[in-house]
Amino acid sequence: MALGKYSKVDGRKSSSSYCSTVTLVAFVALCSVGVWMMASSFIVPFQNVDTSNGNKNHISIIENESKVINDKSNENSATNEDTTTTKNSDVKQFEDNPVDLQDEATKKKEDEESKADDIDLEGGETRSDSEGRKPGEEEINYQEGKVTTNGDNSDIKKKFEENDNKEEKTGSFSNEILPSGAKGTEEDKFDWKVCNVSAGSDFIPCLDNLEAIKDLPTTKHYEHRERHCPQDPPTCLVPLPQGYQHPIHWPASREKIWYHNVPHTKLAEFKGHQNWVKVSGEYLTFPGGGTQFKHGALHYIDFIQEILGDIGWGNHSRVVLDVGCGVASFGGYLFDKDVLTMSLAPKDEHEAQVQFALERGIPAVSAVMGTQRLPFPARVFDVVHCARCRVPWHIEDGKLLLEVNRLLRPGGFFIWSATPIYKKKPEDSQIWEAMKNLTRSMCWEVKSISKDKVNRIGVAVYQKPVSNECYDARLQNDPPFCKESDDPNAAWKVGLQACMHKIPTVASVRGSEWPEEWPSRMEKPPFWLLSSEVGVYGKPAPQDFTVDYQHWKHVVTKSYMTGLGINWSSVRNVMDMRAVYGGFAAALKKDMSSVWVMNVVLVDSPDTLPIIYERGLFGMYHDWCESFSSYPRTYDLLHADHLFSKIKTKCNMTALFAEIDRLLRPEGIIIIRDDIEIMNEVEVEKALRSMHWEVRLTYSKDAQGLLCMKKTTWRPKDLQTLAYAIAQPISWDRGLPDPKLV
Repeated sequence: MALGKYSKVDGRKSSSSYCSTVTLVAFVALCSVGVWMMASSFIVPFQNVDTSNGNKNHISIIENESKVINDKSNENSATNEDTTTTKNSDVKQFEDNPVDLQDEATKKKEDEESKADDIDLEGGETRSDSEGRKPGEEEINYQEGKVTTNGDNSDIKKKFEENDNKEEKTGSFSNEILPSGAKGTEEDKFDWKVCNVSAGSDFIPCLDNLEAIKDLPTTKHYEHRERHCPQDPPTCLVPLPQGYQHPIHWPASREKIWYHNVPHTKLAEFKGHQNWVKVSGEYLTFPGGGTQFKHGALHYIDFIQEILGDIGWGNHSRVVLDVGCGVASFGGYLFDKDVLTMSLAPKDEHEAQVQFALERGIPAVSAVMGTQRLPFPARVFDVVHCARCRVPWHIEDGKLLLEVNRLLRPGGFFIWSATPIYKKKPEDSQIWEAMKNLTRSMCWEVKSISKDKVNRIGVAVYQKPVSNECYDARLQNDPPFCKESDDPNAAWKVGLQACMHKIPTVASVRGSEWPEEWPSRMEKPPFWLLSSEVGVYGKPAPQDFTVDYQHWKHVVTKSYMTGLGINWSSVRNVMDMRAVYGGFAAALKKDMSSVWVMNVVLVDSPDTLPIIYERGLFGMYHDWCESFSSYPRTYDLLHADHLFSKIKTKCNMTALFAEIDRLLRPEGIIIIRDDIEIMNEVEVEKALRSMHWEVRLTYSKDAQGLLCMKKTTWRPKDLQTLAYAIAQPISWDRGLPDPKLV
């Protein structure tokens, strides 16, 4: 049934009787001061929403005080359809059940039927409102007058975008959004400080735990480049680089970024001759080159297509892993071929290479081929690429190359461009012979060994087998098969093994067939999702997938694109902090082809990440009790659908708020959907407001809430020193390799 509407305000309104007793001049002055002072408390916290009688809707919008003062007309309106998909908490740990959706999906089937246009917050389907009101036909009441709309919120959207455009033209922000003294009670609990660490504005907590790195017994397997998360995650805020400016928008950002946003020049000094990156006045420019493609990534990509016609960039081959990506120009230019690339490199002496990539708007993550599996499922990448990636594939029984074998789809390609292919130095020849023997024993077929005359380099292309025929014909079981008990999809804090998994041969099992060509694979349930399996939301798996996609298409198109006042032209890097089937990412891709979405699947949730990859999208496993392996200020928009209700009892929520602030760029947006009770309990709005974030919109219905907030450039004045992240002299006289060389 349609719920009643009411305004979510603190009730402090100007009285008409009062106006009649003062002069016009005094009234204007008092109103200006009043608006200024009320800005920080304009939205009443969620706990003040009365949902006990079950028949109330509410929606509220706030702009920062400069907008309120400059735009005296408050005839703005906004609507938002609030849809969520909830999960039962009775989910087994990832390590126990990471394989089949059927085994892990323990959700009960919803009783509601799928009907018309209103949002079903519980089951993720749509239904009709009993009063016949469609999404967008909400009455909106807020402090400076009451406004009723029928879904036309163009005025508020225009006002938000006008303000955003002003910021983009100047390329800079004001550092103080809330007026002095307007902090209220939020900061009484959340006493934020700036992180005092050696990494400064580039701090990645799990990669900059210098105390843990110093105590490592060895670094020969790149242990010092792996994750070492502090026992207590940081609750401080990372500082901004001096002179930080609004990032340049895609696609211009692929060629240049602001120098002060990533103020590092070491790569320009050492790799400028290879056209990685150059310093040009106030910009860092990227000519599109790399160690193996000095004359540009586009030529190199076309060369690969010439020597391997079967690769079918953008149709057959859609999802690529680029190992040792540098500044990720390879992945950046594969976008022209409609290919999505996960670029991967460690945080090492190649200063800020992943940070350059993300600032350019290219997907990337800080990780290393070391002692543990990469945080991706098995058999999901169409192509794995390595161009002088400095990974010793041939050593220790090929353990690292066997990890590539785990990640590649049957029939997928490994593209290797390195000196052993085309140079004849003794070391190169030795590596080449070792690689030939190793790939032969792994039953990889050599598809091409060719020389690029323009770049004067060689490229070898291998293909993973599509059956077990070659494996069964081997005279020696070397590399050996992994144990039957070993789950190839188990990838969170799982050590590498020098073994192989057999190719799936049953027609109904993932990996037995290649996915449909892009883009049709994005919208259709994978062939291996069977009706006999139960999906996350309790329906047969293919129906669950379809309903989820329809749900997010409706939300994105009817609500996010028009109802939140987001300037989507400024959005490029997006993260779904709790993805299920990737429906949000797919819907966003449908409406916004220029965005990419990092889909994060929680390690203790049903393992739906293979489904996301099967759609031609990508993501990774993560535990939000720890920091994400990305640089600060690398995402334009974060999306958190029932994330807090999932992790509130296991994670330090203050640390999570600090991590959200770390990942999001200034002026970036977060969209939070969750149970109002949970949002009250963890004080989501209060926490973000205490960091001087701007509330763009709040919405509640049927005990479900939506909160849209915008990060500002505010930083605290006080410091918090993290001793474990302060550099100390490290002795490398233990017979270990110099870290500068690895």
